[in-house]
Amino acid sequence: GCVPSKMMIRAANMLAEARRLDGMAGHAEVTPEWKQVATRIREEATADWNDQAAVDRFTGKGGTLIRGWGRLAGPGVVVVNDEIFETRRGVVLATGTVPVVPPIDGLADTPYWTNREAIEAQTLPASLIVLGGGAVGLELAQVYARFGVAVTVVEAMDRLLPAEEPESSALVERALVADGITVRVGAPATAVRHDGTRFSTTLGDDELTAERLLVAVGRRADLTGLGLETVGLDETGSAIEVDGHMRAGDRLWAVGDVTGHGAFTHVGMYQAGIAIRDILSKPGPPADYRALPRVTFTDPEVGSVGLGEANARAAGITTEVGMAQVPQSTRGWVHKAGNDGFIKLVADADHGVLVGATSAGPTGGEVLSALAVAVHARVSIDALRNMIYAYPTFHRSIEVALHQIS
Repeated sequence: GCVPSKMMIRAANMLAEARRLDGMAGHAEVTPEWKQVATRIREEATADWNDQAAVDRFTGKGGTLIRGWGRLAGPGVVVVNDEIFETRRGVVLATGTVPVVPPIDGLADTPYWTNREAIEAQTLPASLIVLGGGAVGLELAQVYARFGVAVTVVEAMDRLLPAEEPESSALVERALVADGITVRVGAPATAVRHDGTRFSTTLGDDELTAERLLVAVGRRADLTGLGLETVGLDETGSAIEVDGHMRAGDRLWAVGDVTGHGAFTHVGMYQAGIAIRDILSKPGPPADYRALPRVTFTDPEVGSVGLGEANARAAGITTEVGMAQVPQSTRGWVHKAGNDGFIKLVADADHGVLVGATSAGPTGGEVLSALAVAVHARVSIDALRNMIYAYPTFHRSIEVALHQIS
């Protein structure tokens, strides 16, 4: 769903931009057409959900593909379809994750959607309930709403994007409400029913109804059935524990979401590079997750890296914070329509470096790159203040936020 979902988001954002013309550049009447989006996903991104092109790339490099359920049968040994394979170097586990389905009364017996069905949809429902106010749920909620679907987001915790800064939660909620989305926070669902046509979702004394229900409360690693017990690992765990070189055991490596580091980020490719070097007996530096970046591709985008303010304080760091509002910047004033956002910097006052940052705004994910470098390389705040920032740019708000740190 990674690339297809971004195609959906791009299309929805184009609709939003056209609707912002009034008072800025003229007037436009916008008519959404979902068929164009669904066709592009099938024809350009997924070849109608056929992975043959990827298979051909792999086998063209000399690899062998076997389709089937594989399981470990001891160090360096894998069984697939009753055929035994013994490796010369080792095994890499890269099984990804599966959707979390909460134990809500009645939910399991209904035809609910996960992100897979929401992205595969060739026609849109008239209405949609989204269970989950994290990145996946909010991205898809905003897309569907901008294409005319009546959307309600339900989040059990007291704010959207609960893993992000509170300012990010407030920013995204304002944006979703402006798109016509109903937001319910602090409202856990207690029951779900489906009458053959519509879903009914119970929230305390309230009941919501919609044509479709999207479950997007998170993802988890499923370690059962991998044969981990044959190599001394626990299949009941939440993730596979690895060292800095992705080693999980004798002739065994693991990479990606199954390791529990950075779901929905590029960390899997980063880990794969580390594992490959180690497998080839050419180990490089171990994995470093201090500056793990992530982006929620709502509009405005929310990019984050490192520690949030609360986590930094909980870690015992003497914390200082710098804030700058994008609309008050020169580029934000020029941009005007759709310019909501902010820069938040979390500094370690004792050492004079950033330990975390959030970049929210029209290009929040792109602006994040500068902050990710600063956190990863432990660039001093003095050095960051002494930089020359291009003008007028969104990233120049970083300079303003730096001067809010004493």
